[in-house]
Amino acid sequence: MTFLDIRNLYAGIGEKEILKGLSLKINAGEVHAVMGPNGAGKSTLSNVIAGNPAYRVSQGDITFKDKDLLAMTPDMRANEGVFLAFQHPTELPGVSTALFLKTALNAKRKYLGEKELDAVQYMKRLKLRSLALKVTDEMLKRPVNVGFSGGEKKKMETFQMAFLEPDFCILDEMDSGLDVDSLKVVADGINVLRSNTRSFLLITHHHLLLDYIQPDFVHILVNGRIVKSGDRSLALQVEEKGYEEYK
Repeated sequence: MTFLDIRNLYAGIGEKEILKGLSLKINAGEVHAVMGPNGAGKSTLSNVIAGNPAYRVSQGDITFKDKDLLAMTPDMRANEGVFLAFQHPTELPGVSTALFLKTALNAKRKYLGEKELDAVQYMKRLKLRSLALKVTDEMLKRPVNVGFSGGEKKKMETFQMAFLEPDFCILDEMDSGLDVDSLKVVADGINVLRSNTRSFLLITHHHLLLDYIQPDFVHILVNGRIVKSGDRSLALQVEEKGYEEYK
């Protein structure tokens, strides 16, 4: 089953065109990594898929599970199963992580026509996921991302992803600013979620993340287009030679 199908996508901010005819198809259960130099359009791609209103789509189509993704609002995309883990997670002062997750989960269940979880069901689910990813009760009580270190923020993004169980996960440079230990924690959380019914799009600058999360495909994005695709060995080639040959 094709989860995400991007065809001839042109998008940008204001009058600036950043994506210039990008096409990409991701099937169920696949992990795709997108690499490229600064300004190539990697974060633009993730924001357009998630529905960030600051980005403008001028041409092209995106379908998600055979539905028109571009016709959906950001909250509809999230409820349909699209999850974006931010490079710089947003802080939400005054909103505890536990309350945020309960609200998000029950909103998704309501959207899908499912019964909302009661307090007992919710706490059981929260406890199971927090134990699996070693998230403490103290972290769950704190306001979302407020006062967290960079590694803690990325860990909590992974925890949110595990708790909400989306179908399609976008990781926008999750390895940015992480030391090796924090990177392993994040990667372990992602690997636990891998299944034949869930797909991933990993956006990264470096091959190190791909040492822990083995992708099925690696794509090189330069000047708004995917210029080459291959397996993990392509990431190693880029690490050694850079992007100059693709410009």
